Amino acid sequence: MLGCGVIGHQFAEAMQKIGGRFYGVGNRTHEKAVKFAEQYGIGKVYDKPEDIFKDPDVDIVYISTPHNTHSRYICQALAAGKHVLCEKSITLNCHELDESVKLALQKHCVLAEAQTIYHMPIFRELNKHIAKGEFGPLRLMTMNFGDYDPYDMKNRFFNRSLAGGAMLDIGVYALSFVRWFMSSCPREIASQVLYAPTGVDEQASILLKNEENEMATVMLSMHAKQPQRAMISFDKAYIEFMGYPRGDKAVITWTDDGHKEEIVAGETENALCYEIEDMERTISGGKNYMHLDYTVDVMSIMTKFRHDWGMKYPEEE
Repeated sequence: MLGCGVIGHQFAEAMQKIGGRFYGVGNRTHEKAVKFAEQYGIGKVYDKPEDIFKDPDVDIVYISTPHNTHSRYICQALAAGKHVLCEKSITLNCHELDESVKLALQKHCVLAEAQTIYHMPIFRELNKHIAKGEFGPLRLMTMNFGDYDPYDMKNRFFNRSLAGGAMLDIGVYALSFVRWFMSSCPREIASQVLYAPTGVDEQASILLKNEENEMATVMLSMHAKQPQRAMISFDKAYIEFMGYPRGDKAVITWTDDGHKEEIVAGETENALCYEIEDMERTISGGKNYMHLDYTVDVMSIMTKFRHDWGMKYPEEE
């Protein structure tokens, strides 16, 4: 593990839940890594992050550091022949991700984004129904994700030097959901943006359309609370999710008579467990469960939006 923030603690707890633990931990602040190791019974603490990649006993590196450090650490890990599971957003832009993907292919390593949506059983269950044509063609998706983060411009959510902003922090969830259910990557995209005083995107509205004429709208905000709500409209039904990033229940309303039914699969509290298990199954061989192709599509969309806005992080200037 590299990075000991909030999501790092959740991930360590998930490891324990499935009967495992991290072999070692590193962090930019060494003292924080020491405390983390004590808390979770991790036997090895690295003096500096780079030491992780030199350790021949490390097979997989999980990265949960700030967004703007991901690309550097991913490439160092892959160059050393390590598989990588990196928190979202996996990189700052599609150019960094392209470099990482090429390196992963060269080194025959698995590279993946820790995106819960790609691993929740409810979404896989719904795909079975969609594949059978039970709902008819997909027409439209409406997505909401809004947090209310206090106006502390030193906080990472608004900090340009830490790659803050709504798109990379919460937009990646909404867009990953859209990509999971769309038949192909949307090519017609439009957006509006409202900036925070620091110059990062505080709020955004997004329109998407693909070659199959499937459409989506997305509303994001870092300073206006919204439910994490998703609705998918098909010809024969519409499906609603609440708390979709780690969702375990879908409510289906049928068009012809308005009757409702629920589909439940998986458990919200096991979201990170599913990520870990899919990563390990992928590395063990056979089917790839990590959906790097969707990650690449989502990153291309997010990069296009920020290019249109003229918004760059310091590392991109």
